[in-house]
Amino acid sequence: MITAQPQSFFQQKNIAPRLILVFVLGFTVNREHLCSKQPFVTPTASLHSVPSVIHSSLAKMSFDGNLSFDNLEHAARDFGNRYHIMPYAVLYPKSVFDISSIIKCIFHMGLTSELTVAARGRGHSLQGQAQAYQGVIIIMESLQVPKMSFHNGKLPYVDVSAGELWINILQESLKQGLAPRSWTDYLHLTVGGTLSNAGVSGQAFRHGPQINNVYELKVVTGRGEVVTCSEDQNADLFHAVLGGLGQFGIISQARIALEAAPRKVKWIRALYSDFSAFTKDQEHLISSEKTFDYIEGFVIINRTGLLNYWRSSFKPKDPVQANQFSSEGKILFCMEVAKYFNPEGPDNIDQEIDTLLSKLNYIKSTLFWSEVPYTDFLDRVHTSEIKLREKGLWEVPHPWLNLLIPRSRIHEFAQEVFGNIVKDTSNGPVLIYPVNKSRWKTRTSMITPDEDVLYLVAFLASAMPSSRGKDDLEYILSQNNRILEFCEKNRLGIKQYLPHHNTKAEWKAHFGSHWEVFTKRKLTYDPLAILAPGQKIFPRANASTRQ
Repeated sequence: MITAQPQSFFQQKNIAPRLILVFVLGFTVNREHLCSKQPFVTPTASLHSVPSVIHSSLAKMSFDGNLSFDNLEHAARDFGNRYHIMPYAVLYPKSVFDISSIIKCIFHMGLTSELTVAARGRGHSLQGQAQAYQGVIIIMESLQVPKMSFHNGKLPYVDVSAGELWINILQESLKQGLAPRSWTDYLHLTVGGTLSNAGVSGQAFRHGPQINNVYELKVVTGRGEVVTCSEDQNADLFHAVLGGLGQFGIISQARIALEAAPRKVKWIRALYSDFSAFTKDQEHLISSEKTFDYIEGFVIINRTGLLNYWRSSFKPKDPVQANQFSSEGKILFCMEVAKYFNPEGPDNIDQEIDTLLSKLNYIKSTLFWSEVPYTDFLDRVHTSEIKLREKGLWEVPHPWLNLLIPRSRIHEFAQEVFGNIVKDTSNGPVLIYPVNKSRWKTRTSMITPDEDVLYLVAFLASAMPSSRGKDDLEYILSQNNRILEFCEKNRLGIKQYLPHHNTKAEWKAHFGSHWEVFTKRKLTYDPLAILAPGQKIFPRANASTRQ
């Protein structure tokens, strides 16, 4: 392990003169030994021979894992299933040394190379963010060191590889009677992937996103340096990487905060027809000291037989009244909450829930509940995944749109979007719930609207390739564009979560006053813009931009 203090790019000894010299000489250095400890040697190779020389140089490298130049198609796809960008090679690392070596090799090629590097977790990016045109993809799931290591002190934690899946961390930590505090709705994602974005779910109102619940990271920077960082050590890199979209380093290891784990969950749903009542109750719950452990919600537009569908997993509080309710042709808002408990604990969980529900203004006939194991609740999306895979409906285009909306503009947004733009929610769920940002860490790279309370609104549509209706890809993309155009025209002050922008101007607008800090951090930790090219934030230094 190497612990390095970050330096400004042009302060690092010999780097600036070396790269300027290479630039002036017209990129004619011999790169045969650039990935070894050999210094720069007498120029002999021309620009036209660069690809073969680079290939030879990479092919001669020694790894604990494996660098492959064949069968790359899987690395050119992601969950969004819209961008298919072929890389040059794929690295299956077995050690942090592997990751450091490949990046250091490319960094020392300097301005003469166009190679970039992207870390790939489970491939759940939506728009090619973890892809790299003619670059190197690092398959992080191959990195299984260190093995999970638990600390059971006053502040319990687990040390894990960034390639570890959250579902595996849940299963192993429960054996210790512990669990992470903050989750995503889908657990079959890697630690490094969610920490590079944020990791937001229904627990975020209380604990913040997953990037708030990390004590320490090990990061491989765009220079190939392996750096340990935390709030107290290399803090700037620590905050830069969390929510940093992979721009400053590849997370290789994380120390995740844990808490005592419950065994059971009371899972509750109730409907609203009035958006003001719905948001008032949601905001009341996230601001109350005594409240639920999980608070989310979703929008339902023109769904037939909704409550009958719920009966497969939930029980109605009043079956007779539930039978009389019709959802057809209506715009409805579902409050989804959960209360965690242990069966051997105090026998007052139902009373606590009744007290919390008594203060809410939902439609009384639509209250449904279920009692499930904690693991089943957290892994609920995977259950749906299995069903969709069986029907061949999982690996389809997913033109998702995730927005963070200021509380002060949520009613204006809802009136237009749910009243005039989105006419149907049968092609995928539309999540909507508030979080209290005042409890979040502020120095990370995650960008949010400038209000303490904001709403996550997520349009999670699936497109059917053969469709020409409302689940057609072009129809959904057009709908997404109408939503974004409305937000921009009316200056709602939204920010994209899991952002995607195509121009520097759009990215500068996204980061706003944080753009200068973001740019300075890039120059410090990845000055050649080697990392995460699929985000399209910074072009590779002296590399042509091609797609």
